[in-house]
Amino acid sequence: MSANLLVELFTEELPPKALKRLGDDFAGGVVEGLKISGLLDATSKSKAFATPRRLAVYISSVLPKGVDRPVEQKLMPASVARKEDGGWSDALRKKLASMGREQLADAPVNTKVGTDSLVIKPDGKADSVFLRTVAVGQSLEQALSKAIEDTIAKLPIPKVMSYQLADGTTTVKFVRPAHGLVAMHGNKVLGVSALGLTAGRITHGHRFKGAKDISLDRADEYEARLENEGQVIADFDKRRSEVAKQLSEKAQALKSSLGPDADYTPLLDEVTALVEYPTVYIGEFEPGYLSVPQECLILTMRQNQKYFPLFDANGKLTNNFLIVSNMRLANSKNIVEGNQRVVRPRLADARFFFETDKKTKLADRVVQLGSVVYHNKLGSQLDRVERVRALAKFVAQKIGADPELADRAALLAKADLVTNMVGEFPELQGIMGRYYALADGEDPKVADAIGDQYKIRMDEHSDPANLVSMCLFVADRTETLVGIWGIGLQPTGDKDPFGLRRAALGLISAFELLGAASKVAGKAVALQLPALLDEATKLHKPGELGKDITHPIAEFVYERYRNQLSGIYDRNAVDAVISMRPPLDEVTARVAAVEKFGSLPEAASLAAANKRVLNIIKKNESIGYKFVPPKRELMTEPAEIDLMDAVSRIRPIASTKFDAGDYSGNLMLMATIKSNVDRFFEEVMVMVDDEAVRINRAALLQELGILMNQVADISKLAA
Repeated sequence: MSANLLVELFTEELPPKALKRLGDDFAGGVVEGLKISGLLDATSKSKAFATPRRLAVYISSVLPKGVDRPVEQKLMPASVARKEDGGWSDALRKKLASMGREQLADAPVNTKVGTDSLVIKPDGKADSVFLRTVAVGQSLEQALSKAIEDTIAKLPIPKVMSYQLADGTTTVKFVRPAHGLVAMHGNKVLGVSALGLTAGRITHGHRFKGAKDISLDRADEYEARLENEGQVIADFDKRRSEVAKQLSEKAQALKSSLGPDADYTPLLDEVTALVEYPTVYIGEFEPGYLSVPQECLILTMRQNQKYFPLFDANGKLTNNFLIVSNMRLANSKNIVEGNQRVVRPRLADARFFFETDKKTKLADRVVQLGSVVYHNKLGSQLDRVERVRALAKFVAQKIGADPELADRAALLAKADLVTNMVGEFPELQGIMGRYYALADGEDPKVADAIGDQYKIRMDEHSDPANLVSMCLFVADRTETLVGIWGIGLQPTGDKDPFGLRRAALGLISAFELLGAASKVAGKAVALQLPALLDEATKLHKPGELGKDITHPIAEFVYERYRNQLSGIYDRNAVDAVISMRPPLDEVTARVAAVEKFGSLPEAASLAAANKRVLNIIKKNESIGYKFVPPKRELMTEPAEIDLMDAVSRIRPIASTKFDAGDYSGNLMLMATIKSNVDRFFEEVMVMVDDEAVRINRAALLQELGILMNQVADISKLAA
């Protein structure tokens, strides 16, 4: 009869950043193992538990024994298994003997010997001999032992530990030493073992506050008794919700906020994995520390101390913070004061670093970059700075930014790498450079550019005030792509140690913004990817980079764009545009227009016709025909004359719309000549014997193809 199952592995403190996944995978592995063994039914449900000191799973409706099931095993072709007289061959007898089923060799076909029988049935084109038998269902203890063993072996353990068991000789491996195993089916303890532990019914409460040992009478008691007697909230999500609730209540009581969700959610997950019975307390530090850039204080509190900084209504850091403790006490004075004593030295260090760093100007630090290796094949950070400077000025001249400010921003961009603050907190690269640049009296545009350089994307609205930021952002990513790719370190599979995929996506975002800004200004974007890559390549020493790298880099960027847009737009529309390799700043607008065009009733027919046009053009090109403008005097069929007139009529209108960036309007014009195109292919034979007529008709189709494919290769829309 089915009953509910509990499995718990009790350990020393598990790695917090991996805990949630460890808990989910432990539960999922055990469930999957039992499912494969036929011990679960359609009503079975599971629940994962994970705390700093345990991984557990509770599963409802688990059978004590798997159901027996018929199985069939192919032995050999019937032609090999049977002799001429119809008896079983020696080959089959040997096969049966190796399986411990010799008695079947003396039994006729389809005759059972116990639960076994031999049958002959078609297997493809010929008959084969099969063994039919019954697989006896496994007991829950057998299946669970294997499920636990397999699950432990497959857990995503960050780093395995080896440790000795109590016998002093046996060594086992796990993420942390395990000290207890619970395995209960209903009220029965199962005879299973894992990691040198034999299962029992005793679980353990909070290390300091709850009952040390809790003897379970049945599996169903686990979660409630752990919380009530052990002061342990075993459910990770429930514990997380409790932490979030208390944090919110404390913040509201102080009329403060925790900041944007995305900023503190990773810490919320981490502290949930550090406590079993969370309680939130309020701490504070001296307001004088707020003179330090708040990013420094926020980082040290979140990263080093696992505290939650609080912010006022304007997003400015306050001198209060929240502590998530594993101890729920009536008098929290010692906990709060202890944490306040711990955080002060950290904040004092941040203030010392900031004040000390400001004594040396960023410009005076640049020379120190000469001793910082960027890459052994690409020189020092100073060498890289010089390349970025030249590239930033090139970009500035193309997009209308101040070349001198772009050059200054690029010169100072990496200088904060040699400051005390960034040495202690590498995450503050660029952020601190902006503060130091402002303290040095640099132009605010230069300071902002330094602060913006490490953004993943340029996703803010583009205006003249941040064009210097755009110059540095584009130059930095282009230099990275060309340099790292050029020395043969392209991304492979899921490995991209130098972030070239991210650099490509950042570059794409910059071109998108340039395109949006140029549309508002009513002028084309002068900066284009091929020229940008060529310029970056020229800045390297002869022989420093591989040959002919700009084309594959451009292809890499377009493929990143294809992948990005395919999750937003119709895949065929994306392919139709990307295959043309248009300017990056035009891609999104073209894709949107093609997607809209694809919804027209005329689109499918035109796409199919375009496919025929391109095939004819390719065929003629392959045999060496040189196309010339079509001549009206060589046209004899009314349908080809009508098509030429239609093309001539809409060509100037289509070109005007295309040049103005009205891609949708350009494509909509194609719908107006659908009947002309259809009639041409219905009534006109292109590949006629008369060479002059044949070439003339092919030339007409070439003009049609050029007209139809200004925005995109619409043949890609054909099913």
